Amino acid sequence: MASDESTADDRLTPADPRTEPNPQHGELDHAGTDHAGPVREEPTHAEKLQHTRTAGTWAAVVVATIALIVLLVFILQNLQPTSVTFLGLRGDLPVGVALLLAAAIGGLLVALVGAARILQLRRTANRRNR
Repeated sequence: MASDESTADDRLTPADPRTEPNPQHGELDHAGTDHAGPVREEPTHAEKLQHTRTAGTWAAVVVATIALIVLLVFILQNLQPTSVTFLGLRGDLPVGVALLLAAAIGGLLVALVGAARILQLRRTANRRNR
């Protein structure tokens, strides 16, 4: 056989390894070569997107920073003084600050009720586990 003649395997192998694999010859791996060498599998979707505590903390910091900027803009746009009376106490505050204070106190009340419910559920779970 002469050196310029091609064998059956040569005719089935694509000239460019990056071309589509030939089903008669076998599939190509990600590097564009035959499966003769070690095959490196692509990571699964779950392996690519691992959630870590640091990633969660970073996302929380970004969201909190955006929320603070929005609150700052709100307060700066509502600086008109208003008279506030609460449980016999009277004071003058900017409208934005008064509304922010009311929202913060409301959030604290909701957190207290939620914490009480969580404690109640934990006690019930502990009693059942005994």
